[in-house]
Amino acid sequence: MRIAIVGYGRMGRLIKRMVEEEGTDTVSAVIDPAAEGATHALLSRESLASSDVVIDFSSAAAEADNIRLYADLALPAVIGTTGWYDSLPGLQEDIGNGKARIIWSANFSIGVHIFLSLVEDAGRLINQFPSYDAAISEVHHRAKADAPSGTALMAAERILRTVDRKERIETDASCGPIAEEAISIASERVGAVPGTHTLMLDSPFDTIEITHRARTREGFAEGAIMAARWIAAASPGFYTMDDLIASIRGGNEHA
Repeated sequence: MRIAIVGYGRMGRLIKRMVEEEGTDTVSAVIDPAAEGATHALLSRESLASSDVVIDFSSAAAEADNIRLYADLALPAVIGTTGWYDSLPGLQEDIGNGKARIIWSANFSIGVHIFLSLVEDAGRLINQFPSYDAAISEVHHRAKADAPSGTALMAAERILRTVDRKERIETDASCGPIAEEAISIASERVGAVPGTHTLMLDSPFDTIEITHRARTREGFAEGAIMAARWIAAASPGFYTMDDLIASIRGGNEHA
């Protein structure tokens, strides 16, 4: 399989190295307007012409246009960029599922998606026990562009959909009390931390914590490469990693 890499930052470089080391697939193009080592500066029909699938870790500002191009070319795409999700409903309505084959996630780590499944299970449990409150915390390296992380938002959304008493996400609770119906996300940026996410469940009697701690970024890259192989064989549609995980365990979940 010939893979185009769009966005040649930390993740793009890691994915290229891992694809080349595995030797099963090839990198057909590296597309980035400024990065040294890119084969093309502009994303276009021409720069994608020799590719079977795209892995895109570019910029939120460009993502909606990028996805429209992938759909127009009927080119399967893995979208790892975060910060563009407000555009998703409009893209799904404009493009439909006729040609687009898109799998997107704020985090392609398989371990993270096991963590998210545990978060959802925990939410269903504490829905039956009103004494427990819930909060999310996340820590990432200083250079991370967005806060809170997309993964933290996904975890909080799992709590929203499983805990009836939680109605909204609060991402800036540093200035005072937080309402009972809100779930707080706290973000820290320090050093070179690849990513740590924690669900805290707290009651007057005890505290329960579920934590995913990434040791390296290779787990994210390996998941993105796995997603590229999966979406290349999928039917047209917009998918998330939930769909990939469900297909592995024989389910039919579609998020």
